[in-house]
Order: sequence, then structure tokens, then C-alpha cells
Amino acid sequence: MNKISLFVATLFLTSFAHAEPVKMKLWPEGAPGAKGNEDKDQPFINVWAAAKEKANGAAFVVCPGGGYGGLAADHEGVQVARWFNGLGVSAFVLHYRLGSQGYHFPTQLIDVQRAIRHVRANAKEYGIDPQRIGIIGFSAGGHLTSMAATMFDEKPAGMTNDAVDQVSARPDVAAPTYPVISMIEDFGHKGSRKNLLGPNDNDELAKHVSTETRVTANTPPIFIFQTDEDPVVPAENAVAFYLACRKNKVPAELHIYRPGPHGVGLYLADPVLGTWSMHLRDWLRNQGFLKPSKRAAVNGKLSINGTPVSWGGVIFTPEDPSAPVACARVSRGSFKLDEKNGPVAGKVKLTVSYSAADVPGLETRDGTVTTKEQTPGGGDWVIDLGENAKNLDLQARR
Repeated sequence: MNKISLFVATLFLTSFAHAEPVKMKLWPEGAPGAKGNEDKDQPFINVWAAAKEKANGAAFVVCPGGGYGGLAADHEGVQVARWFNGLGVSAFVLHYRLGSQGYHFPTQLIDVQRAIRHVRANAKEYGIDPQRIGIIGFSAGGHLTSMAATMFDEKPAGMTNDAVDQVSARPDVAAPTYPVISMIEDFGHKGSRKNLLGPNDNDELAKHVSTETRVTANTPPIFIFQTDEDPVVPAENAVAFYLACRKNKVPAELHIYRPGPHGVGLYLADPVLGTWSMHLRDWLRNQGFLKPSKRAAVNGKLSINGTPVSWGGVIFTPEDPSAPVACARVSRGSFKLDEKNGPVAGKVKLTVSYSAADVPGLETRDGTVTTKEQTPGGGDWVIDLGENAKNLDLQARR
């Protein structure tokens, strides 16, 4: 173990012991292009380690917003890191250099690439999987996230090219959140463009960092959250990035809520808007980011009182809360899932839902029945799925 890795490991264990973040400079011997030695000149990450008994090996780099002129490091940094820790995910809050302090592109790209590389290069010491490193960012931090997801192969002038810089900077997933995306369209955020590009601002460079133009088939899976009423960074930014992902066949999920100002962060107090983070959690869970799992193909039939269900669903819930949940659509009594989308191989709990119309005389509020009392005497179905397809014959009673 080299000196830097030993230092990382020591600090990481300290963070476990005190449940407080540990500050790590991205370049312990000085950042390239730095104008001084203060925090504004030397980019760093605050390491929020997931509790050892809960950690699942996944990690996220977190990029607070602030228009490239400041950092909203609390509600778009600390609070987000703690939320990730609750999922068993270690978080690394990035304090990157800012245009307001005289640092302009490509400095920010160098900083975010270094953050991802640092986490990956020290994955063993951090106790994380080097193939499960995501990045999330808010507003201008969302733009930085989108650059990390689309420009990871770019080697900006000024890189140190040391051993850490030889490690891949590609995130495995990315979540640009109410992001600045375009620097050339009318819906772009002019303040972010000014701070990012500085005195070198020109249309050619602005197009270069307009990330809706930089998406390729190699861009990692994308999750986007936005509000329709955002008066600062219009939803056209999020939509443009999503459509670019669609065009390049990049797996992407977009959530646009109608109400909500700019810069909401997690906004967990709002019973509607605060659900966006739960969608992110489910997205990460169901694609195996939180818990890589062997999955099984399944098929079968579902009947109620001996009659095939007209429409409904079969939910397969694993014992591990981080492992993917699978749901098979039932149509005319039959359902089928391939291995890619099937339930986790092993013990899973089954819950079924079906149309109330399949049970004459049954009245419900929304016309759908979901029950955990599938067998005479009540209780859940629990089955053990192997790696091969199963012909399941599910017969419920009402």
C-alpha cells in the first residue's frame, strides 16, 4: 500500500469511528494551476462514509450548485451525503474551484474527473466497488455532473497525469438534478456560462461545454429531476439532455414535477416534491447499483378464485432491501420476465395485485386489489428461485 492509500485508509476508518466527514485534498501536494494554498485554490472532497454495518459498497460523488460562483454545500452537499449514507452508500462531497475565484474551464472538469478517479483509485481503502461509483450534482453542479458523464475521456490541458489520472474518470451512473445543460441556447443559464468560461468566453467554447451536444452511446445511465416552474434554470435544459440520451440510446429516466422553485435540494418536507429522491433510490436499486444480484427468468399464471386474472401484477421482493424488486405485468392470467428484468435468484416474497372487477361484488376505492393474504389462512408466498425459468401457478382466494 502506498503512502497516499495508507493515508486514505486511516482517514476512512476515522470517519467510521466519528460519523463525521473527513476532508481529503484531491492533490495533497498541490492542485495543478492553483493560485494559492487556501481551500478555494485546492479542491477537496469531504468523505461521508456509510456506516460499516449498513454499507453496500456503492459510492456517489456529490457536486453542490451555485452557478460556478459559489457552493450550496449544505442542502446540496451535506444533506445529500447523509441521505446517501442512509441507503448504505458512501458519499464524497466535491468542493471544486470556482469562476468567482478566478478559475475557469477546464479547471472544473479537471477537478471533477480527479474526484471520480481518486475514489476509484482508492476504492479498496474506502471499502467500495470501483464499478459502482455514481455522480450527482445540482444546478451548475448538475452541469458539472453532465460534463463528467459525457466528457470523461477528455484530457484537459493542465492535468497532472500521475498514477491517479491514469484511472478511468467515467461514472457508472449520473444524476444531473435541475441541471444547467446548454451554454448556447436561449434557455441556458447566463451566469453559469460567465463564471465557467470567464474571459475566454466564445461561442465555440460555449458549444464545447453544452452537454446536450456531448452525449454518446458511452454516456452512463442517467437520472434527471426537474421542476416545471423553475424560473432560474428552465426545464428545457433537463429535457434537452434527456432527448440527447434518447437519441443515443442511453438508458435515462426523467422526472419533471409541476410546482417547485429552483434549488430545492432533497426537499424532503414536501410530501409531493420530496418523493423525487425516492424515485432515485428505486432507480438505483432496481438496476442493481445498490446491490448487484443474480436474477432469474420467471413465467407463470395468476388466477383468482380459479379464474385467470384479467390484468394485474406480481411483485417479487427480495430479503435484502438493497437488492432489486421485480414486477411482472399480468395480462389474461399470464406473466413473464426475462433474466435481465426478473427477480433476484433466491428467496423472494410474492405480492399480487389485480383488478377488483375480477371479483364480483368486491368494492375498492381505486378498482385495484393488492393483498398479502394469498393462501388459505393468510401469509405471504415465499419462494426460492434458482437461475432457470419457473412455471409458477399462483392461485389466490377472495
